Amino acid sequence: MSEYAPNSQSLALRPAPEPAARPGNLGALIGRITEAVAEETASIRTDIRFDIKASNAKKSRYLYELTRALKGAGQGDVPAEHRDGLIRLRDKLSDNEAVIRAHLNAVNEVATLMQNVIQHAENDGTYSAGEFGYAR
Repeated sequence: MSEYAPNSQSLALRPAPEPAARPGNLGALIGRITEAVAEETASIRTDIRFDIKASNAKKSRYLYELTRALKGAGQGDVPAEHRDGLIRLRDKLSDNEAVIRAHLNAVNEVATLMQNVIQHAENDGTYSAGEFGYAR
């Protein structure tokens, strides 16, 4: 066996080559991203078990794909046939941002309430100096 012959283990560890981004795929990609963002927005509003972390990872992958596709489109502006799709995507992202901000504000409020409850429970007088006759 030649020392240059790949074995089955070395083939399994290599990542699959990434397909080249083609500008023709840009419209489909914009549509997928828009759909994913709209789905996330609706799910945050309605599903308390929604996995925001997984959804964020999905959006990150799509952003990477979009960046590659736009690089493949050339150095100029976005092709005119995709501008309307990008405008719709921008609007969906704006709605998504507002929903995520509201969600984070709600989480922050709940965390603050819980912190206050814990502090109140710790300060209920059980271990205060007044209980032991030191404070008069």
